[in-house]
Amino acid sequence: MEDPEGGFKPQSDGASAAARKDGKKSRRRKGKRGGQSRNAAQAASHAPSGIAGEAARPMDARPTDIAAETSARKRKRRRRGSGASGEGAPRQQQHGEQAASANRAGAHDDDAASGKRGRRKHRGKRGLQGRPLAQAKPSGHQPAQQPANQPNVGRGPAQEARGENDNRVQRHQERGERPASAHPWPDELYAALDLGTNNCRLLIAQPTRPGQFRVVDAFSRIVRLGEGLAASGRLSDDAMDRAVDALRVCAGKLKNREIRRMRLIATEACRQASNGEEFLKRVVAETGLELEIIDRETEARLAVSGCSSLVGRETRSVVLFDIGGGSSEIAVIHIGDSRFSRLANHITHWTSLPVGVVTLSERHGGRDVTPDVFEGMVLEVQGMLSHFDCPVIDGNLGDFHLIGTSGTVTTLAGVHLDLPRYDRRKVDGIWLSDDEVSAMQAKLLSWDFASRAANPCIGPDRADLVLAGCAILEAIRRRWPSPRMRVADRGLREGLLTDMMADDGVWRRHRHRRGQRGK
Repeated sequence: MEDPEGGFKPQSDGASAAARKDGKKSRRRKGKRGGQSRNAAQAASHAPSGIAGEAARPMDARPTDIAAETSARKRKRRRRGSGASGEGAPRQQQHGEQAASANRAGAHDDDAASGKRGRRKHRGKRGLQGRPLAQAKPSGHQPAQQPANQPNVGRGPAQEARGENDNRVQRHQERGERPASAHPWPDELYAALDLGTNNCRLLIAQPTRPGQFRVVDAFSRIVRLGEGLAASGRLSDDAMDRAVDALRVCAGKLKNREIRRMRLIATEACRQASNGEEFLKRVVAETGLELEIIDRETEARLAVSGCSSLVGRETRSVVLFDIGGGSSEIAVIHIGDSRFSRLANHITHWTSLPVGVVTLSERHGGRDVTPDVFEGMVLEVQGMLSHFDCPVIDGNLGDFHLIGTSGTVTTLAGVHLDLPRYDRRKVDGIWLSDDEVSAMQAKLLSWDFASRAANPCIGPDRADLVLAGCAILEAIRRRWPSPRMRVADRGLREGLLTDMMADDGVWRRHRHRRGQRGK
């Protein structure tokens, strides 16, 4: 049968119907151009056999040939639009591609329908003009790749997300751009080390939002540097060996990273020991770390700086205490109508008691603690607090509370929550009422040493120290009664990092003090 517009039209079948439907869409897109092509094809189909440039075709082969030629022309236009056959391409290559396209088209009767599906499949990869998007050319500068053998410390879902953010910042830097959310020095790290009477702790962090930082690496080990110090006045050889071994680990972590600033401190054990300076010289010789012995006032201010984010805007008075291994620092904080950027500037009174969990347990015994022994430890600490001249604070006011930052209060919180294992995320920042603290202390006092050691939040390393810490806490609660206490799993390391980052101005918005990089 004859079609007055498109020439010969065969009977309906699957392939020709798809080709016919595709042809209608081509007419709508191409307008006159498609019509001219069809007219030329119609004239060629009625031409007699033997005309120059056109071979005679059997009538039954014309529909397939027309569909094949149409598909070949479409491919040719797509290649020409995407730059595959430009003006500089050899004509032989173009003819070869056209012939190959025609042969492929003639080999499959349903090629037009498959071409339609292919266009639908790759529609998302086309530009505004319907042409395939050209691939971006690689730039001359290639980003540095992380070595395959470099270990990933603590890689979890949250760390993976932070790593992706770091990669995004790196891509901005390679293009000479700066993301709006980036802080002034996105790639620089700070480190803080605290060698105390009982623990050796290291923290490596990167500043993020104002007043906050992201922990990159951390280390903590119980070394009991002050073991036997109260009796002999010297650091024992075994205690120094344990501390040096832990400091070697810290030195390796610091060596593997590029640290902008670090501060390494030692506290009460090295302050009291007659061979404290000699021990620090040994640390330099064997680990390369130079530690400074800080005074008690600096220690109290650092404890406050580390917990500043836990003091709410509505709070007007706080008593913050840090129960350590050899000393306990207490700071009284009064906040008026205007609050300074550094909470330590609001300290009105402070004291450092020469007693900690290690020294107190050695004097009274930490394994078998009876209620009478416990009360004796409380009375000793109360006697020390009686010499602290501080105005009385009304604990019934709603804007006053206690903040405890030590292993004692975090242990009480973990036991209160009945955690299967200690989890800092669930402990740091929680509130405990006065009744809950009393109940936890009575519970621990009722346990023997084996029961305390079996608890996952205490363990055998702290089983003989936790009740001595509870005795110091009880003395503080009797001096400053408060209906509630906030638990802080942070301390001197966080205070060191906060002060260093604040001094460098990394949290000042719209001010990039890059000139201090060389300092």
